[in-house]
Amino acid sequence: MSESSNHASAADANTLVGIVVPAYKESDNIARLIGEIMTHLPEAEIIVVDDSPDLGTQQAVEQLKHPQVNVIHRTSKGGRGSAVLLGVEYLLKKGRRPIVEMDADFSHPPSQLPSFVRELKERQLDLLIGSRYVATSRIEKWPVKRRLFSKCANFAARTLLGVPVADYTAGFRAYSLPAAELIVRTCGRRGKGFISLSEILVNVYYHGMKVGETPTVLVNRTRGESSLNYIEIKNAFLGLINIALLRFELQRKQRQNGK
Repeated sequence: MSESSNHASAADANTLVGIVVPAYKESDNIARLIGEIMTHLPEAEIIVVDDSPDLGTQQAVEQLKHPQVNVIHRTSKGGRGSAVLLGVEYLLKKGRRPIVEMDADFSHPPSQLPSFVRELKERQLDLLIGSRYVATSRIEKWPVKRRLFSKCANFAARTLLGVPVADYTAGFRAYSLPAAELIVRTCGRRGKGFISLSEILVNVYYHGMKVGETPTVLVNRTRGESSLNYIEIKNAFLGLINIALLRFELQRKQRQNGK
């Protein structure tokens, strides 16, 4: 294949990328984030799933009047997991793949998106995690309490769930078409909020799909409001029990199928 054909193929692939951004009170960030995403992936389609109690984030998106950018505003806080699944389902109907989820607060670098999507394809992965806990990754400006919660949550998840990754709770992920279709069909039943990240990971891995990690830089938010609170933390740890049960169910099905 010629060099020009390679460039054309890469461009064609980029036109299919979908980005889902779960948001909560992100009116200060969202327009700038969308601008940076479009700088790096100009043909991508973006869906913002907004759980804010006001219309600020929705209005900020709508004011952009960009044909590839849309927003779904939900009237109650349904949690990150259901927001991502709703966004993935929306993008699948639009024919977009692969699909990337990322936070609205600039925790995840838009500049990494092209290489992130390329790595998913080159490694033939179904789920690529932008991991905070692999070599050369960095976490900047995180408070001690947040670091402690993340470390404890990941230790508990690794112990109970058995997926060979370092970062179960990272919200910067890319999904292949089969993985995106799988999680829309099977996930969202074992808990709300951040626990859905582990539910998605377990479903993908124990359905025999290929999961990998790549280094990233996570920067603590400087504007906007975090959706993490005591209730989210409590539900996350309680939800791990449900996800562990899911793991054993899927492993039993694998054995029954002779896999």
